[in-house]
Amino acid sequence: MQDYLSKKKSISVTGLGYVGLPLALELARHFKVIGFDLKPERVQMMRNSIDPSEELEKEAFAGTDIYFTADPEEIGTASFHVVAVPTPVTAAKVPDLAPLLSATRTVGRVLKPGDTVVFESTVYPGCTEEDCVPILEAGSGLQYGKDFSVGYSPERINPGDKEHTLTKILKVVSGSDAQSLALISDIYGHIIEAGIYKASSIRVAEAAKVIENAQRDINIGFINELSLIFHEMGIDTREVLEAAGTKWNFLPFRPGLVGGHCIGVDPYYLVFKAQQLGYSPEVITSGRRINDSMPGFVAKEVAQALTQKGYNLRETRILLMGITFKENVADIRNSKVADLIKELSEFGITVEIIDPHADAKQVLSVYGLELKKDAEGPYHAVLLAVAHSAYQSLSIDYFRKLMPADQPLLLFDLKGTLDRSKAKSEEIIWRL
Repeated sequence: MQDYLSKKKSISVTGLGYVGLPLALELARHFKVIGFDLKPERVQMMRNSIDPSEELEKEAFAGTDIYFTADPEEIGTASFHVVAVPTPVTAAKVPDLAPLLSATRTVGRVLKPGDTVVFESTVYPGCTEEDCVPILEAGSGLQYGKDFSVGYSPERINPGDKEHTLTKILKVVSGSDAQSLALISDIYGHIIEAGIYKASSIRVAEAAKVIENAQRDINIGFINELSLIFHEMGIDTREVLEAAGTKWNFLPFRPGLVGGHCIGVDPYYLVFKAQQLGYSPEVITSGRRINDSMPGFVAKEVAQALTQKGYNLRETRILLMGITFKENVADIRNSKVADLIKELSEFGITVEIIDPHADAKQVLSVYGLELKKDAEGPYHAVLLAVAHSAYQSLSIDYFRKLMPADQPLLLFDLKGTLDRSKAKSEEIIWRL
């Protein structure tokens, strides 16, 4: 450990996105760090103290001992390697380990005797030792447990959350042996104010991470199912939840679209591993099925409301506000709003999109959708899909002005952020 504090030894971080960059910068306040990313244009931005993910301010780069590179050979001088790359799923909803295995090959090619490799990417239990270790051995010609060690420390980054930041979240760590666990604990312990939790094994740490988001997904799935039921009954779901929430142990989950790179993805990793073992999960898959169905449900509700007002759907034009996967972030990965737009388009409804956080070029590249800079009404309806802070401060009058003067307000507030008591009797403010 002393060699790292004296900077005789250095640390590499492979993958400098939402997880890797904050971690690399925090480590670089205490240690010498090499940050590696595949894309030279991103590396250049970080060399200029710019976070490509738009999560960190320029000040976050100050006072750090870090060298950014797109040359994989340069991480070979490090002795402690962290891999923090995305682990998505395919269109068939099975784990896509391509980024993780590619990053592992990169590290394996430069691995030296005595090195330690720590994985932060979300995986199914057993992935680190069963899938990644053999690649490290093949690339390096070294023997696991004898020449090098590994560990797993699941990331717990919450994009857009300025309160629960990296250093303020308890860090789970694990290692392949007592010596590696001690080193991993010491290094992370230098940056994590909230403390370190030592898992009994790598597989336990992997499992702990994947169930964190599976649990949230199931709970939201339950609330979404309640929303479907209560809409059939003509009962406002939010009012029911507020009433039930008066009991001290009622969990405060809310209905909504479940996208992003964690909650809408991680459960599939556990499902995949369970099915490999011959077990077919029921609760996890039912939660996923319900949550994935919500864009279709919302689109149907929008289409019915427009039809009831006498509109020809193919002649309607609506404004959709927000396309990122959650509020106050630029991240559009696995955005269920994009699925909602597709569902609306299948009804023949013309959808115009605005979002103060999303990057227009990225939205076009990933989803083939055009992002407008400003709303250009009038619209037949407005759909407030993401509760960005900039939208929460808008008045009901703002939305009224986006619609024809002779048409009552038709607003779909998916997250229920607006005060419906300010609406007139003939106006509709729908919410999940």
